[in-house]
Amino acid sequence: MIDINLIRNNKELVKENIKKKFQDEKLELVDKVLELDIEYRNLKTTLDDLRSRRNKNSDEIGALMREGKKAEALIKKDGVMIINEEIKAREADEIKYQEQIKEIMMVIPNIIDESVPVGKDDSENVEIEKFGEPIVPEYEIPYHADIINALKGLDKDAAGRTSGNGFYYLMGDIARLSTAMLNYARDYMIDQGFIYCIPPFMIRSDVVNGVMSFAEMDAMMYKIENEDLYLIGTSEHSMIGKFKGQMIKKDELPITMTSYSPCFRKEVGAHGIEERGIYRVHQFEKQEMIVICEPSQSMEWYNKMWKYTVEIFRNLNIPVRTLECCSGDLADLKVKSCDVEAWSPRQKKYFEVGSCSTLGDAQARRLGIRIKGENGNYYAHTLNNTVLASTRALIAFLENNVNEDGSVNIPVALQPYMGGKTVIGK
Repeated sequence: MIDINLIRNNKELVKENIKKKFQDEKLELVDKVLELDIEYRNLKTTLDDLRSRRNKNSDEIGALMREGKKAEALIKKDGVMIINEEIKAREADEIKYQEQIKEIMMVIPNIIDESVPVGKDDSENVEIEKFGEPIVPEYEIPYHADIINALKGLDKDAAGRTSGNGFYYLMGDIARLSTAMLNYARDYMIDQGFIYCIPPFMIRSDVVNGVMSFAEMDAMMYKIENEDLYLIGTSEHSMIGKFKGQMIKKDELPITMTSYSPCFRKEVGAHGIEERGIYRVHQFEKQEMIVICEPSQSMEWYNKMWKYTVEIFRNLNIPVRTLECCSGDLADLKVKSCDVEAWSPRQKKYFEVGSCSTLGDAQARRLGIRIKGENGNYYAHTLNNTVLASTRALIAFLENNVNEDGSVNIPVALQPYMGGKTVIGK
């Protein structure tokens, strides 16, 4: 959510930003919220005047009573009662204006960074840099589910019986490998100075509304029936929510945290839940990172964060590239975002395994996360980045480390988490 002062002082900038995001249907909202804001401020002025009159009359009533002028005091008292009724009615209007303004402000997109390329959708995202040589071996790389099945590591039939389509059992060395990757990612982030955290796996609606747009929520999150609770789609939500309503001392920044959680996603509007594989599923595990920092430091942290993910994947022998998300591909709260994509030697192309974003003060403004500064209080900046998402990282790992005979090499970084194994085989 942007600052209302930006619309008051530079509504054309806000409109131009909406055009860059190809959301022209929202242009009229800028003028609408500006009209409501003017009416709201006029109402507040009227309310201030009424309260001032009430206070003045109340003081006069006290003086008249002390002077023994009871009749005059009672007349004044009747006038105060009339003013109180008017104040009560106008305060109800004040609440309505506040709700209407907030409803519109929640859907006006955040101002994107000037470095973001303009484009309609993810097809116009821009490659930034490649890390590692994208090799296609002379032998054929099997579909990832076939690699896992050959190692007796996947049972989707049983998961279908217990939970339905979009779920899976991982078993044996494959299950251990998935956990090993997550544990390695956790320890890597701890070594970078991030505080490790296991957060709540359910959050309330006010936190959900603070960290994401309504459209994202509807497409992603499962709601607990008869409870004001949602299963998290990513631990970034509960991690940022941890600081809801908090005033953070300037010398406590930056706050850098890495978290483990299962993640639950409806995948509404996605390209379909996989019947055989684990690329798009309803449940997976993830190591995440979040940063809360001074506004002046957010871009510096943004560039640090995606580089951590790149290094982790390179240490797992997985070539990756970074892709700058264009304006039309950015979620409404994001200022700037890039995807980390892993090389698929089977498909001979890259696919997304993580995303790094800075959201400016949008989440902080929604959740009331402020910094106590020397010259006043102001909103913090929040950032998040995928360290490693279990299923997609596992797919990338298997395709890039499988041998012709179906065995899978274990790189040095993972060997301590795999009991010293250098290879897993049939």
